[in-house]
Amino acid sequence: MKLQWSSKLAVLAILGLMAWPVLAQEAKPMTQQERMTYCNQQAGDKKGDERKEFMRQCLSTKTAAAQKPTNQREKMKYCNQQAGDKKGDERREYMRECLKA
Repeated sequence: MKLQWSSKLAVLAILGLMAWPVLAQEAKPMTQQERMTYCNQQAGDKKGDERKEFMRQCLSTKTAAAQKPTNQREKMKYCNQQAGDKKGDERREYMRECLKA
């Protein structure tokens, strides 16, 4: 069965509308708990006043630092960078937790 141009366009439009909820879901803002988890990961080994200041700025909704990666590719890139020199089971566990957050 050969589809005409208008039929092909209609099928593509329907498929696009079906994908819209998935795309819209990724753009949702982070909850406070998600921001706290993300900022704690970013803070790393900071201590004392340096950590307090970093967390204050990170948790502020005005900063780009509080925006965690939204798609799987960005999350994977971010988590790989954060994992650093971890190896084996330690790295696997870290990546699992990081990608879940």
